[in-house]
Amino acid sequence: MNECDPKLGAGGLLVIGYGNTLRRDDGVGPQVAEAVAALGLSGVRTLVCHQLTPELADPISRVQTVVFVDAAAHAVTTPKLARLTPADSVQLMAHTSSPEHLLALARELFGHVPAGWLLAIPADDFNFGEGLSAQAQQGLAPAVDEIRRLVQGD
Repeated sequence: MNECDPKLGAGGLLVIGYGNTLRRDDGVGPQVAEAVAALGLSGVRTLVCHQLTPELADPISRVQTVVFVDAAAHAVTTPKLARLTPADSVQLMAHTSSPEHLLALARELFGHVPAGWLLAIPADDFNFGEGLSAQAQQGLAPAVDEIRRLVQGD
């Protein structure tokens, strides 16, 4: 696992777990990425990031598939994997971006856009502090299983 290293080399699948680990459930994305990294799956690389930044377009452009993993407040009841499409235009923000805009940026700058997925983990506690709520903790293992199934082509 790499701590948001934009110089990540080429690979088959890139998992980007992002969120603020000091805002309780917002840290579930990084925890999922760490759990996937611990599996040592062939062709799978992981990044843990505090937020999505334009520099991530480079490693995104080097893979066949990218999975963005993030906490989802009140949007889902179980981890949900949803296909992403690149944004129609590249909207550069100084410090943050969305998965769709990063896919568009990879296309525009590097000429390749991988298959993109968003894995949303149920979350309800974004207060200051460390550790996950019971809801986010329950989504951790199923989220890792979703990524494993994606790798295996199930």
